[in-house]
Amino acid sequence: MLGSMILTNLSAEQLIGLNGSAFGYNLSAMAWEVTAGISTIIMALIFLPRYLAGAFSTLPEFLRDRFDDSVRRMTVVLFMVGYSLVTIPSVLYSGSIAVLRLFDVPGLFNISYEASLVFTIVVVGTIGALYAIFGGLKAVAVSDTINGIGLLIVGLLVPILGLIALGDGSFSDGLTTISTTQTEKLNAIGSSDDPVPFGTIFTGMILANLFYWGTNQYVIQRTLGAKNLVEGQKGVLFSGYFKVLVPFMMMLPGVIAYHLYQNENLQTIDLAYPHLVKDVLPQYLSGFFLAVLLGAVFSSFNSLLNSAATLFCLDVYKPLKKDKVSDEKLIRVAKITSLVIAVLSFITAPLLMFAPEGLWQIIRIFTGFYNIPVITIVLVGLFTKRVPALAAKVAIIFHVIAYGLLKFVWDVDINFIHIYAILFAIELTIMLVIGRLYPMDKAWRFTPKAEVNMTPWRYAIPCAIVLVGLIATLYLMFSPIGFVGGLSDAFVPILLTLWATCFAAVGLSLKWWSVKYERSLKRLATVASH
Repeated sequence: MLGSMILTNLSAEQLIGLNGSAFGYNLSAMAWEVTAGISTIIMALIFLPRYLAGAFSTLPEFLRDRFDDSVRRMTVVLFMVGYSLVTIPSVLYSGSIAVLRLFDVPGLFNISYEASLVFTIVVVGTIGALYAIFGGLKAVAVSDTINGIGLLIVGLLVPILGLIALGDGSFSDGLTTISTTQTEKLNAIGSSDDPVPFGTIFTGMILANLFYWGTNQYVIQRTLGAKNLVEGQKGVLFSGYFKVLVPFMMMLPGVIAYHLYQNENLQTIDLAYPHLVKDVLPQYLSGFFLAVLLGAVFSSFNSLLNSAATLFCLDVYKPLKKDKVSDEKLIRVAKITSLVIAVLSFITAPLLMFAPEGLWQIIRIFTGFYNIPVITIVLVGLFTKRVPALAAKVAIIFHVIAYGLLKFVWDVDINFIHIYAILFAIELTIMLVIGRLYPMDKAWRFTPKAEVNMTPWRYAIPCAIVLVGLIATLYLMFSPIGFVGGLSDAFVPILLTLWATCFAAVGLSLKWWSVKYERSLKRLATVASH
């Protein structure tokens, strides 16, 4: 499970998008990945015990059980729109610009960059579709781990070779260059003009990350596959530790690319990483990089198409049909759905080249249409007993309309991540007020599931404390106190104080909090079984 959780976090969109953001701006976008460590802690210590104690096994099942079938269908439609217009197009786009740059498609066919991108997206997408039709899904299941390991190798190798290239053959000289020259590129403390202002970390960022780690079925499936709570907590928390490596693997190459190519006219900042890969990797490793990248693209593309078609057939189409639907009919509808979504993706993917802030930012903006209402209704559903389905429906409809108006219609000078938090607070209030005025006649209770050992991992809380310390250390390093402008006199004292506090907290957790936490989980398991 641990390996599966970690490799799930490696993707073409991350390599292309985060490095593009570092090239065009600074390290502020690392917040999306690094602060996700906090969400892994919440998932491991709070959400996961409730899931294993009997809350739910899949998100649609929970929404139907806790609210009603209409809430389930509304949520599925939100996910499908997100798949069609954001997630799948971003997968195609990230893989296609890598192919375009490595093979110099514009020069090869003597056509414009825009035409080359459309051509490459159609080719990559078509191959992916054929891959699925002729047994690709089974092949993808087998190759997922291989692709993940390949991306991990490339993710570690590119910054090393990039620093050597920047230092004219010397790794240490390259490291000296990025740590002493134009060090504002290393700043993770985003200003209001950066993709991720620092203040947003404490508002909507935690909600967006909690949506992924606490409600995303792709992650939930892996945690519920754990044989007991100990294994589940280990897998989730260690995935949080992997997030600490993101600035070095998925953003440092973007900074290196800036030092090498800042005077070159790249059509989009998302070309920075493929440009660096083409220049620093030997030809045989460029082929290896392309193979694992396209493998990851095909895997994500096929899996997302399959998931979207399955969600539509089982959670939208089949419940709406009064007569019994045959398996052959469902398969036919699933194929038509996949085709429609694929065509929509082909049309939408090239438009991502016009996003001035890059791929990573545009993905985060558009996922705002469904991540906040989902995490809101799940939190209310889990921690209240009488809030009715009406509250969830009102919250979903309100969010889609309000977010669309605030982000794309009205000229509101508020960062979209702050908008996440504002709408969350409003929707939470709406649901609680409706629950107060129109409560359910019968309180909802956990549905008992198969019993698993609910004894928590003894080192879960100490592990979480150390992870928080590492996240804080990263922000100290990549700030004006740290490497930005040279190390300040306050850096070492603050760092020592931070870790002294962490180790003291670890000691306290082992003596007191772990005992109290284990007792609370035993009570939870007892409640769930009655």
